[in-house]
Amino acid sequence: MSLIIFDCDGVLVDSEVIAFDVLRQMLTELGRPMTLAECRRRFMGRRTGDVLTEIEKDLGHPIPPDTGARMKAMLFARLRLELQPVADVKEAIAHLARPICVASSSPPDRIALSLEVTGLAPLFGTHVFSAEQVAAGKPAPDLFLFAAKSLGIMPQDTIVIEDSPAGVTAARRAGMGIIGFAGASHADSALIAALREAGAESIVTDMADLPAAIDRLRTARPAA
Repeated sequence: MSLIIFDCDGVLVDSEVIAFDVLRQMLTELGRPMTLAECRRRFMGRRTGDVLTEIEKDLGHPIPPDTGARMKAMLFARLRLELQPVADVKEAIAHLARPICVASSSPPDRIALSLEVTGLAPLFGTHVFSAEQVAAGKPAPDLFLFAAKSLGIMPQDTIVIEDSPAGVTAARRAGMGIIGFAGASHADSALIAALREAGAESIVTDMADLPAAIDRLRTARPAA
């Protein structure tokens, strides 16, 4: 398999705890408090616009038009101050002698900020893709298929590294190899179980183990 696609949040950068904290604060302000577990189950790995649409359905009325912009401003401020790369991710990437890219549900400016703040941007260059570039976000396969096609790689020659059940489902629907990552600060046994249930072929809880996991999956799923 020639291409490795990395999700960004929760795989390259340890951002999910920050993002869910901001989301829960906004939900409380809107009158729809939500537990962390429910937030993760319903919204992890999905586009912000899709999340806000679901919230409006819950409330039964439109949310204020500036909700998305306010939430984005809160999140970006905290990312600039608090965001860290996932432990050992730079070293893991250095061991991958094959093309890599980022394919994330986040908007392009958030992806760029996350990669810049954590020093990961030079590792990917222009090979960065956002769900805003496709019609349907995860769990639809559109984003991963778009990324692979843009780089001239067939789906069956691609492995996706994902931390969300929605992302794993998207990769499975795209016909790609799937490694579930559960090594960021938000990960727990429930996430591991959810990744397996969604179809992850392998689970990695330490980024240092990723290169070996990729080699094993390439052996188990030889390129067509």
